[in-house]
Amino acid sequence: MSKYFITGGGTGGHIYPAIAIADALSADSEIFYVGNPKNLEYEIAAQKGYKFLDVNIQGMPRNFGLKFIKWMFLLFASWLKCCYYLSKYKPDAIIGTGGYVCAPVFMAAISGGRVPFIIHDCDARPGLVSRKFAPHAAGVSLAFESAAEFINNKNIQINGNPIRKKFATLPKNSARENLGLKNKRTLCIMGGSQGARTINDAAVELLKTFSQECGMQVIFQTGKKNFERVIEQLLKVYPEYETDKNLLIKPYFEDMVSVLKAGDIAVSRAGSLSLSELCASGVVPIIVPYPHAAADHQRKNAQYMVEKGAALTLEDSELTKHTLKRAVLHLLENDECFDNIRRNVSALAKFDATEKIVKQLKESIMR
Repeated sequence: MSKYFITGGGTGGHIYPAIAIADALSADSEIFYVGNPKNLEYEIAAQKGYKFLDVNIQGMPRNFGLKFIKWMFLLFASWLKCCYYLSKYKPDAIIGTGGYVCAPVFMAAISGGRVPFIIHDCDARPGLVSRKFAPHAAGVSLAFESAAEFINNKNIQINGNPIRKKFATLPKNSARENLGLKNKRTLCIMGGSQGARTINDAAVELLKTFSQECGMQVIFQTGKKNFERVIEQLLKVYPEYETDKNLLIKPYFEDMVSVLKAGDIAVSRAGSLSLSELCASGVVPIIVPYPHAAADHQRKNAQYMVEKGAALTLEDSELTKHTLKRAVLHLLENDECFDNIRRNVSALAKFDATEKIVKQLKESIMR
């Protein structure tokens, strides 16, 4: 039985692709997840039953000072710990999906164990860890073809992001049935599992308009932290909302495949995994990049989608109920524009990314 170290953490965009790869490998391999026990990766890996190897590393401070010196000591200690893990468990290969937690694992692979590792980077502009360690990797997997120009490696493959298989098989009408909705035009509004206040504030003012005047169903994920605030706002502008069967409002949806596959239009942030799932759903996106994302990667992801004719975008600072309404109505009233974007976004879908990444990883062992 082969052994693999899987690493990647900090955000869902790094963790969920790592878990998808781990799931694909777990049928005939032993999996160890290397991550920070204080972060989301610990909870998700534990739920899956994977053995968790902890490293206490945090994001690198951008300015030199006491915090940077402390971080250097943490990195050194984490590197030593990863060298110990490699010596003890002797994995056949490592795959990292990005984030600072990958750094000490890659360092140990290079300096101590000489274990081959593959990098999968999710974004249109690869992260710092991916760029720095790519020359030493046995291969690099990318979600966006535009990312290749920033990577120095001879074995680059454009595989796309790992997504759940259900995206390829669930019909739109079945997705709507799963959510108790009718088979008609549907709008999804979401800002990730934690929500997005700017999107929420603009959307809550428009729910009555979208439902009563436009005749649309609206699926609205507010985020767990923002649900009560949204409901308070909604009661002021649309107190009868609870009787409106066109509205489905929850803090969080466990079945995001059904939510996205049910939609025709989606208002979303521009995280790489979110965009991959939008493409796999064939939904027309109105993207609002998170302005404070590391290295401004969400804006770069959004730019890629626009260049492919696969999205409309709104800057976070420009998002109001007026601009959001204008964007949605533009799609509703222009069939040609709507159909072109839907065609282009569907063309970007990559349903076999996980299989391709796993193949690339296994081939690295034989090099």
